[in-house]
Amino acid sequence: MRTVVAAVIERDDRRLLIGQRRKDDSSPLKWEFPGGKVREGEPAEAALARELHEELGVKLTKCVEMGRVRHQYAASPETLEIRFFAANVEGEASPLCFEQIAWALPKELGDYDFLAANRELVANLATGRIKPMEYLQRS
Repeated sequence: MRTVVAAVIERDDRRLLIGQRRKDDSSPLKWEFPGGKVREGEPAEAALARELHEELGVKLTKCVEMGRVRHQYAASPETLEIRFFAANVEGEASPLCFEQIAWALPKELGDYDFLAANRELVANLATGRIKPMEYLQRS
């Protein structure tokens, strides 16, 4: 099983940062939360910091795990464990590895074509069952 980390970055206006995969990526033009694969022996938080720097050019300042999902895509024999983190970052996000990025209100997330592994989290965010800021404030 491969571990993947993903950041749910929420601004003060409650908008969440999402990225659209490039045309030549696997699952082209699907939307996702920024993040990526954890390297062998790498702590999840360190992987998240590295991925956010590589993908968006921002610095991770705080993160708290919000949940995990196991998912297997039809095109891959490998099962993914995706660890979702509420995250605070410094710097202005740029789409370094994305076709584009967007700041969407939770209720608008359903308007985007997300990767299948993100759908449960998207539903929980859209309905307010999960609020990233609350995770960050509790820790």
